[in-house]
Amino acid sequence: MPELPRLTGALRAFGMVSSQEESLPADDLTERKSLILKKQKAQSLSWESLTSFIKKNASGISNSEISGVIKQLIATAKLIVGSEESSDTVKCGAAFLFDIFKNVESVGQREAMQLRNTFGPFPANAASKACELVKKIVKWLPESALAQLSSEREEGDGAASNEEFGRSIKFAMDYSPEEGDEDDFSSEEEEFTLNTNKKDIDLRYNAAAVIDSMAGDVDRGNKAGLEFGSAWMKEMIIKYFEGNDAALSLGLDELSTTIYDVLSSQRSDDELQTEMFDLLGFERFELIQQLLEKRSQIIKSWTAETTRALLQQIPKKKTENERPTYGCQVVVQSTEEKFLAKQLRKEEKRSKKDRQSVEDQELAGALDMSPEELRRTREAALRAASSAPLFSGRSAGYSKVERYPFVFDKQAEAQQSSAYISGTKLVLPDTITRKDEKLYEEINIPPTGTAPANIGTNRVLISSLDEIGQAAFKNTKSLNLIQSVVFDTAYKTNENLLICAPTGAGKTNIAMLTILHEINQHITHGVIKKDEFKIVYVAPMKALAAEMVRNFGGRLEALGIIVRELTGDMSLTKQEILKTQMLVTTPEKWDVVTRKATGDVALAQLVRLLIIDEVHLLHDDRGPVIETLVARTKRQVESSQSMIRIVGLSATLPNYVDVATFLNVNPYQGLFFFDGRFRPVPLGQTFIGIKAVNKMNQLRDFNTVCYEKVLKQIQAGYQVMVFVHARNETVRTAFALSELARNKGDSALFTPEQNPSYGEAQKAMARSRNKQLREMFLDGFGIHHAGMLRQDRNLVEKYFTEGHIKVLVCTATLAWGVNLPAHAVIIKGTQIYDAKRGQFVDLGILDVMQIFGRAGRPQFDSFGQGTIITTHDKLSHYLSLMTRQNPIESQFTNSLTDNLNAEISLGTVTNTEEAVRWLSYTYLFVRMRKNPLVYGISHAFWQDDPQLESHRMDLVVEAGRQLDKAQMIRFEEHTGYMFSTDLGRIASNFYIKHATVEVINEMLRPAMTEGDIFNLVANAQEFEQIKVRDDEMEELDRLTSDGCEMVVKGGKENTHGKVNILLQSYVSRVSVDSFSLVSDMAYVAQNASRIMRALFEIALKNSDPLKASKLLEMCKMLDKRLWIFENPMRQFTILSHEILQKLEARRLLPHKLREMDSKEIGQMVSHLKMGSLIKKLVHQIPQLNLEASVQPITRTVLRVRLEITPDFHWDDKVHGGTSEPFWIWVEDPENNHIYHSEYFLLHKKQVYNEEPQSIVFTIPIFEPLPSQYYVKAVSDRWIGSSTTHPMSFKHLILPERHPPHTDLLNLQPLPLTALQDLRFQALYSHTHFNPIQTQIFHTVYHTDCNVLLGAPTGSGKTLAAELAIFRVFREYPKFKAVYIAPLKALVRERMDDWKVRIEQKLGKKVVELTGDVTPDMRAVANADLIVTTPEKWDGVSRSWQTRSYVKAVALLVIDEIHLLGDDRGPVLEVIVSRTNFISSHTEKKVRVVGLSTALANARDLADWLGIKEMGLFNFRPSVRPVPLEVHVKGFPGQHYCPRMATMNKPCFQAIKTHSPYKPVLIFVSSRRQTRLTALDLIAFLAAEDKPKQWLHMPEEDPPQPDPLPPLMRSIAGAPQSLTILMTCKGHSGKPLLSLFFTNSKIMPASSYLNNRNYLGQNTRVPVSRVSTGAAGQR
Repeated sequence: MPELPRLTGALRAFGMVSSQEESLPADDLTERKSLILKKQKAQSLSWESLTSFIKKNASGISNSEISGVIKQLIATAKLIVGSEESSDTVKCGAAFLFDIFKNVESVGQREAMQLRNTFGPFPANAASKACELVKKIVKWLPESALAQLSSEREEGDGAASNEEFGRSIKFAMDYSPEEGDEDDFSSEEEEFTLNTNKKDIDLRYNAAAVIDSMAGDVDRGNKAGLEFGSAWMKEMIIKYFEGNDAALSLGLDELSTTIYDVLSSQRSDDELQTEMFDLLGFERFELIQQLLEKRSQIIKSWTAETTRALLQQIPKKKTENERPTYGCQVVVQSTEEKFLAKQLRKEEKRSKKDRQSVEDQELAGALDMSPEELRRTREAALRAASSAPLFSGRSAGYSKVERYPFVFDKQAEAQQSSAYISGTKLVLPDTITRKDEKLYEEINIPPTGTAPANIGTNRVLISSLDEIGQAAFKNTKSLNLIQSVVFDTAYKTNENLLICAPTGAGKTNIAMLTILHEINQHITHGVIKKDEFKIVYVAPMKALAAEMVRNFGGRLEALGIIVRELTGDMSLTKQEILKTQMLVTTPEKWDVVTRKATGDVALAQLVRLLIIDEVHLLHDDRGPVIETLVARTKRQVESSQSMIRIVGLSATLPNYVDVATFLNVNPYQGLFFFDGRFRPVPLGQTFIGIKAVNKMNQLRDFNTVCYEKVLKQIQAGYQVMVFVHARNETVRTAFALSELARNKGDSALFTPEQNPSYGEAQKAMARSRNKQLREMFLDGFGIHHAGMLRQDRNLVEKYFTEGHIKVLVCTATLAWGVNLPAHAVIIKGTQIYDAKRGQFVDLGILDVMQIFGRAGRPQFDSFGQGTIITTHDKLSHYLSLMTRQNPIESQFTNSLTDNLNAEISLGTVTNTEEAVRWLSYTYLFVRMRKNPLVYGISHAFWQDDPQLESHRMDLVVEAGRQLDKAQMIRFEEHTGYMFSTDLGRIASNFYIKHATVEVINEMLRPAMTEGDIFNLVANAQEFEQIKVRDDEMEELDRLTSDGCEMVVKGGKENTHGKVNILLQSYVSRVSVDSFSLVSDMAYVAQNASRIMRALFEIALKNSDPLKASKLLEMCKMLDKRLWIFENPMRQFTILSHEILQKLEARRLLPHKLREMDSKEIGQMVSHLKMGSLIKKLVHQIPQLNLEASVQPITRTVLRVRLEITPDFHWDDKVHGGTSEPFWIWVEDPENNHIYHSEYFLLHKKQVYNEEPQSIVFTIPIFEPLPSQYYVKAVSDRWIGSSTTHPMSFKHLILPERHPPHTDLLNLQPLPLTALQDLRFQALYSHTHFNPIQTQIFHTVYHTDCNVLLGAPTGSGKTLAAELAIFRVFREYPKFKAVYIAPLKALVRERMDDWKVRIEQKLGKKVVELTGDVTPDMRAVANADLIVTTPEKWDGVSRSWQTRSYVKAVALLVIDEIHLLGDDRGPVLEVIVSRTNFISSHTEKKVRVVGLSTALANARDLADWLGIKEMGLFNFRPSVRPVPLEVHVKGFPGQHYCPRMATMNKPCFQAIKTHSPYKPVLIFVSSRRQTRLTALDLIAFLAAEDKPKQWLHMPEEDPPQPDPLPPLMRSIAGAPQSLTILMTCKGHSGKPLLSLFFTNSKIMPASSYLNNRNYLGQNTRVPVSRVSTGAAGQR
């Protein structure tokens, strides 16, 4: 049928032609669009209508038979259409097959051509089977039904009527177009230019007059100057290039334009010479000389030519009678806009009358403006109101847009207009063009202009950098324009940065500048201090991370900086991390690393530079992870008062100021925005929306339109890259394009040029094993995807670069992993399968930008071309993304609960107040204040609470309730406190959602089979988005029968059933055909392994040995993809399938094979040579020998020493190069309980040397004694590697039961007069003894029996020692007393006290005898009281025979005698034994008084000291003068330093809770830790509202005399000076610091535990709280 004329939309609208069928409301575009879609769907044969038609008309055929054939047709269609396509597409394909084959007997050439044009290459047997199935269905249908189907189909296609459309329509008006108007109506392509960037002009502006005057000016110009125009330029180029086209890499027109651009710049002739030589070559010196001499004439001539050409393009203004204007214009104005327009009209009237009102004069004077300036301001306000939203509130007004020095955003500066594209209002640049074709709608955005000439004129030369910079940029001469602009801020300051620039603009080099600046800060005397800093580069993808490691690693290698990848695929040991200065990681991996409080605190604290690439992913699903990282880093900077520089790299994004605020970037110094003008190669963008709704029509139209665009580029002489989203789609698209070229006679355009290089390429490609690649290479096409062999991919990349492949069809991996640019790139289709969501989703903006970044070759192209072909409904989506229309919003609320749990587990959030503050660091907080309605916040609410504190509190409380419900935290809502639990810590460490934890709480039972565990994992919320599709049922049935060893609960119809099937099939290594199932299986396997590990840790924390053992085996089963009932030898891939089958048939497990020799093994597997290999492999499976020795500490606690000896052979290829991990636990088989568990690493060196390793731990024991415990060592990686060692308690002898403590009697306190000596009474200021001193008074003061006094610290034990000393002074005046203190500091304190009280007041001689002070023997001999240390008295008393003063000792007082159990215990034992020996020889009893804290086995110590019933006083720990309240808090974690670091925040909270104003002592377990704890407390104080709240003295000298500030100046250079300024004292035995604390000038003091006697006993100050981190020391 001949093509009929089309009735255009203009005729319908303006000719009053009404539709005969239905009326479309002109104002409702949404309804109009939906009606059009319904019509399109009605025109196509849908699968649902076809199946219902067949079932209705197939008489005599059962429904089951019909369904079976339909299922087969669907499966066949899937083979032809492609397994990666959606189910809707497959169904449409089946309907299309029925339509093709319903009237044919076999697959002919015509049908094959239709299929090939629609689907590309397809399997011939599938087409034949489809034809047979359709014939079978057609036979079921009667002829009348078939005819009815055919007629409906023809009518739907519009072929039923041949009457010319529009002939019967009567027009209601006559219109005769004038001459010259026909062309305007005849064009079917309604192409127009959206001229949006209008200037502010008067409505009476006469454009025609101006144009005529401009044309006259040009004609009246210097015509002589035109001789140096473009024609002259081309002649000169041809003359000096002598026709050598090879030298003209840019082409004649482009080269001449480039020369003109260079000449028209603002630089001088001298500056241009170098650039001209680079452009034209030194051999064309004369040409360059002429160009520079005639520079002004050339510029003048070109300007005249350009102006004339532009004027000719401007259409003449049409007069009013040339063409009538139909329709009407509706103007909608806001109230403010009307008011401002009215004011402006008044101003115009006043200016005409030259009269100014008194009010306006006063207003102008008040604003310091002239009346003209006031009028211009009102005009600007009117323009602002006209572009503002209509309903933005009554208070909306004109606000000046803030301008920042380094923001170069032309789009923000220019006025913009609105265009209506695909039903969505978009603001587009004024240069775009729109084309509306029958098949598609096309939007063209031409390449942007070049960057402004005044920006980046001074390029930074690499030679001007220091040695570090030159080493990193050794192959570069100078930085590019963008890098030069950023250079000063990036390389010379510590400012946070946000760099927004187009892809390919060189942002990586900006990151390198910040890295070099950080390295420069850690150089001392020319040496880089590599252990002082870490640099973290966060890349969005693993592939990009690997590329960055190669890039940075190679460039920083010369500086000795080590760069390593830290991703899910590449884990590093702690030693490797310590040796690495720069880590390249992904957001999720760095989140996991930094949220573990017990492992990587030191690593996070060393980070000094955090670079986040592609920060515009904040709007993506992964955005919350980036928000978490930045918030955690900002919080760390604030709390630790350390400097961590944050650098954000991004593509151009609309609300860059918000992102800068989020990154703590100063917009005046660190915000850099470069729009598309700064792209190295300007990019033209084309957006095409396919209008077809039917899937088959879409497939055909996609190929057709893609071919049109490819052909256009090929005809222009360019190469093209076509990006698709599945591996087999590359082949299908390449063959479809090749077929279209062949059918349309364009094959010659795609065929490569015949030359010697092409001949070599043919030979190399002929050797490829990829048949499809070989075939399409001859036609000029190629394919590239990750599933190809590496050598084939290398060939494709090489020959595309050389130009032998004109069209390369590839997947997005080429855009990420390989730098292979082309002039034009085309994205064919935007639907990609996402296993995480279980459905097809839109291609991400990150991928689109990366693909478009491959468009344009910097060396050869003056511009690049990027094209997106998508469906019509997605056109506006990609147009808005690529033109920066929609601001990026936060997605943080979706994962707020899980991120809050991570912060609570980390210890950074302990209450709701801190959680609300933590939310203020997120991008969510920035956007909630800017755009509250998006986040469910009303405008009135936002006005009442601009900081949204109550809304943030609501978010936190709701999240806290959810976590408390899941038992992940303990949330006390009335106080706001949040405490992490083991379950919450495990969920945080393993990235488990809180909803999954709820499932675990519900489904985890004491007794579970492997099938139950698989079912539990399958029910995890991580898999809830996986969909069950009808087209997968058949394959799921096959997988259930072939791959599932356990019963699948729920069946394949449910999501958890599908996940279970895929998980078991993954372990069974069953092949999967469906593309969607392959993706789903990979996603399930990746997440199930993590969830299974979390379940194992939960079982371990619950102390369930059976469940823990089973879950650990299942973890290894998933890792190895090996069932636990299979032979563990399958872990060695070197063994053949036949050998493994023979081993399993004979049940030869590793423990049996270990006992056999290689010959026996060879005979068993019928392969003698394999016997030695199997024997070698068996001994590579890690095995341990265990030996345990048990020592009872008390009747309820045992100390276990476990000796571990490796019993296997190490091989780096099998075991790696570092260590093998094991889990060790002690279980009680009778009670099914784990009493101790730990993670153990066996290092390679220890295996080689066969060194036995010993670990010591304590476990509880109960009476009656159990028969035995089991010690179990299980490999964390290897199946079949476990060792069990029984610990028998048959012959265990427990210590005797200890006698009860001494009861404190209710006695009347003794007065001091009981001393019966006024001299002694005068030494004390109090009047009575305390209860303990009253009870022991008689024994100590009136008898000579030995005494052991065990009492709490602070109960007055020193006074008891003085009572015993007074008895010696009174009863035995010629004899001496010896006081032994464990520390020299305590000896010094006693001496300071007793020198005054005993020597001066009593007249008794007191002598100090320590390592620091050694008096002469005469002084010692004359002394009445000797104060010494154990070691010194041991040395002195060894020569007791020759030293009379030793024999003259009547009393030996040993303070802290409980140190017998410490390392110094043997010295005390020797002293007491020697004293008893001396006493027996001199026949003079020496009294021994032991002072101790409360003891458990005081009776044993008393027996050793020779104390009978009288003299033993062992009071309970609770017996103390001041009552003590004890709070015990345990902290998880094996490693000392991280564990101590996690204690600091709770310690700070405890001080604020229990003792906010009174003195506090904090005891820690090492000297270094005193400083670290004090500095951490300072950091926490700095974040408080009152950072000096613990400082109880002025910072400067007060007017009145005060001894403390001058004292503080005396330690100004010491490490303690900083801590004193904030009142947290790091104390290691400094008397001066004790003075501050004693005078209550500073509040908390952290002390080394071994100095406890110095600070704990000497400092006589009421202490309200003593916190100890001593439990942190193992």
